[in-house]
Amino acid sequence: MPSALKKTCRLIVESGNHYLGALKRNQKNLYESVQANFVAEDSYVDVSKGHGRIERRVVSRCSSLEQIPDWPGLQTLIRVESQRQLKHGGQPHVETETRYFVSSLCEPAEALAQRIRGYWGVENKVHHVRDVTQGEDASRIRMHQLPQIFTVARNFALNLYRSDSFQNMAQAERYCKYGLETLQRLFRMK
Repeated sequence: MPSALKKTCRLIVESGNHYLGALKRNQKNLYESVQANFVAEDSYVDVSKGHGRIERRVVSRCSSLEQIPDWPGLQTLIRVESQRQLKHGGQPHVETETRYFVSSLCEPAEALAQRIRGYWGVENKVHHVRDVTQGEDASRIRMHQLPQIFTVARNFALNLYRSDSFQNMAQAERYCKYGLETLQRLFRMK
């Protein structure tokens, strides 16, 4: 029986679209085959500095699929090798991580790197904010349509904060909790 991920990839390709997804260890055969047979054909290096760390990412692409198990629409294997230089307790610390991705796209490593980074932009701007600032994962609301209604309300609040030029959503939420005038201004009420 094919996995849910394999079925999803098949549906995406059959609908005329493309996918780019993280390859997890629970796809054991595919993961191990990619890890053992990956030969970089094209690479792109990105270095970024911020939040007290320096991160270097090498995104490599491989389109040689001879030793890879059959996978719906698979065209490209991607390896992302990350090295983060941080300070813990004033001492330098280096973390390394290697992640693999599969894709139905045939693009250069730089374009694939931008797509992968774009995903994290969405994750950081929406999902992380909804979870950490608004406590969405900790919410006990589980009945009927209430979870969907509260999701709409949370997104609405984030959009209002952003439209009022708030950069920090936690700060915006604290600011709006204590001022009716602020809420009236956000809702453009008189």
